[in-house]
Amino acid sequence: MIVLPDGVYDAIVVDAGAAEPGPGLTVQLTIIAGEHKGGVVAVTADGWPGDEIDLLGMPATLTVEAGEPKVSIDS
Repeated sequence: MIVLPDGVYDAIVVDAGAAEPGPGLTVQLTIIAGEHKGGVVAVTADGWPGDEIDLLGMPATLTVEAGEPKVSIDS
């Protein structure tokens, strides 16, 4: 896993599962463009849309501000 500098990154969901310890889901994203292309990051949060299986392969936008990640699943 990598730590990304602040910025906006195009990504795709490559894995999702229950967070341990819960609650929430841990979603692994692969960056698909730019300097960090191919890097994998994990984000854990509550409130993911849909079932974890439904997230696999979905495009996403990862925004990192002040070191804090925010993910939006693109539909």
